[in-house]
Amino acid sequence: MNKDEIKGKAKNIKGRVKEAAGALAGNRRLESEGASERAEGAVRKEAGTARRKIGEAVADLGKKIKR
Repeated sequence: MNKDEIKGKAKNIKGRVKEAAGALAGNRRLESEGASERAEGAVRKEAGTARRKIGEAVADLGKKIKR
């Protein structure tokens, strides 16, 4: 995992906690803020995963070219 995947996952979890706290407290603003953070975290994690996979593919291609 790279730093974007880790930070994205952390933001996703933080957003889920805020969203749940807002739902329990009846605070729509907090709930909405949590949902937004959760979505941001998911996007960042997916971008990090894509970047990692591209890096792995480039490394594999480099190994094949050396042969």
